[in-house]
Amino acid sequence: MSAPQTAGRGTALVTGAARGIGRGLAVALAAEGYAVAVHYRGSEGDAQETARQCRAAGVPATTLQANLTVPGQARGLVRAAHAAFAGRGLAVLVNNVGNYVHRPLLETTDADWAEMLGSNLLATVATCQEAAPLMQAAGWGRVVNLGYAGAGDLRARPGITPYVIAKAGVLNFSRALATTLAGSGVSVNVVSPGILETSVAQPLRAVPAGRSGTVAELVDAALYFVRASDYVTGQELEVAGGWNL
Repeated sequence: MSAPQTAGRGTALVTGAARGIGRGLAVALAAEGYAVAVHYRGSEGDAQETARQCRAAGVPATTLQANLTVPGQARGLVRAAHAAFAGRGLAVLVNNVGNYVHRPLLETTDADWAEMLGSNLLATVATCQEAAPLMQAAGWGRVVNLGYAGAGDLRARPGITPYVIAKAGVLNFSRALATTLAGSGVSVNVVSPGILETSVAQPLRAVPAGRSGTVAELVDAALYFVRASDYVTGQELEVAGGWNL
């Protein structure tokens, strides 16, 4: 379809945007011309710095606080972002938030499971369900969810089982949502990082490329989906240097 009126002029909501990957995504979307809603859970000072960097690109930006493991707060965040800037409804949703726990499988706690599923999968479900009707009404929207390279392969990963299950769920949910929204002008895609410069673990010997990826490389992959036609939907793009192939 032709370039819509909302592209590059609407609002982009990036969850977990206070620093790291989220900040990189938010600043890049600001450079694309989107007003930016910077979500944070507890790092208000860092979120304000992300917003400042977004404004430096010449677009409005604001910070919004929410605990996305609480579905009501996740849905409220989307509504707040949609209304944050007059005349700029929600056009882009990037689900970057998601905690990570590395712990032997038999030592994982109920709290670990709740946090991994809540922050990675259920938060994505809630924000997408709230955002989809808004984007459908506008006739244009881009949803980019962050996955995990290899999560769809169902390999045994005893140290991070709750995390991998959550990310496999993100991939399956994203494909189902892409099918549901196909033809509406709204696309849903997944960018799946491997070992990045921000990763807690750095098993670089397992990466054929021999190095960790950069935040900029992940951001470029996300921007591809934001810029692409809505005919590109339900896809996963791994940024992993050949890891898990």
